[in-house]
Amino acid sequence: MFFASDNAGPVLPEVMNALQEANQGYALGYGNDDLTQAVTAHIREIFEAPDACVYLVPTGTAANALALACLAQPYQTIFCAPMAHIHEDECAAPEFYSGAKLTPVGADDKITPADLKAEIERALERGFQGVRPGAVSISQVTEFGQVYSLDEIKALSDVARAYDLPLHLDGARFANALSALGTTAAEMTWKAGVDAVSFGGTKNGCMGVEAVVLFDASKADEFEARRKRGGHLFSKHRYLAAQMQGYLANDLWLGTAAKANGAAQRLIDGLRAIEGVVFDYTPQANVLFCALPLAAHARLQEAGAVYYALHASDTHQHVRLVCDWATSDAAVDQFLGLVKG
Repeated sequence: MFFASDNAGPVLPEVMNALQEANQGYALGYGNDDLTQAVTAHIREIFEAPDACVYLVPTGTAANALALACLAQPYQTIFCAPMAHIHEDECAAPEFYSGAKLTPVGADDKITPADLKAEIERALERGFQGVRPGAVSISQVTEFGQVYSLDEIKALSDVARAYDLPLHLDGARFANALSALGTTAAEMTWKAGVDAVSFGGTKNGCMGVEAVVLFDASKADEFEARRKRGGHLFSKHRYLAAQMQGYLANDLWLGTAAKANGAAQRLIDGLRAIEGVVFDYTPQANVLFCALPLAAHARLQEAGAVYYALHASDTHQHVRLVCDWATSDAAVDQFLGLVKG
């Protein structure tokens, strides 16, 4: 019963096999190998963007920080949700790499067009003494397990475009959002007005690889320089590419996301049927936040269930639960049985 995070789950067998196959003989380094070229071409096909620039990096923090550094200047600000990963969980890496300031927008897990417009106007009102608007970043899936609809992304993009600001999408759980919406990578990104994507693999079955997809080819040279200067260019780059190859082959990445979302839905349905369980946010993918009765939390802890316990009240323990591709029905049912008591 491990529901702490999808980054703690096992690596997909197909990814391990791809790594083993890539570990034969010699290959040029720094992304000049044939495997990297094939994988980046495959990602362009997935996004229906033949002119996009695609780069592999080892972590989601690197993907977000390097992408945003190419979108915003040091004297500018990047607008994001208050609980965005780039704001709360990356030790100011986006600010370190870009030099730009992060500005939280609104008070919810999702940015609204009205709040974004108001925050941009507030920055502009400061004149030459204030930080200038630079870029907008959204998380898909959000940190609290919500998913932006295509219309919501488009509406945010329209606001950003009105002020000539690029839109970045942190897609650490990109596949889970795609599965939840039943759409395509292109429709959820550049067709909706997104300029750059951090395309996650680690949380969905890879060992450690993310892809940065830049739809503006003019940013390519800067990204390559920043990646090297920041220490995120692997010499044995084929081992990043091999992971992504195994992950993408035969649409495995979509299947694993559907499994994770399905496990989460089984958990959600079961929790909703138990008296005393309260959801803090409406779960839409594979992450859920809810409050469990204190007695249920105690039973789970005694049985060895692993999850993040957040704040508590006199009657409930608020928790975060996350399912991944390997979460079994048996684990979900055992968890539900303990909650029920």
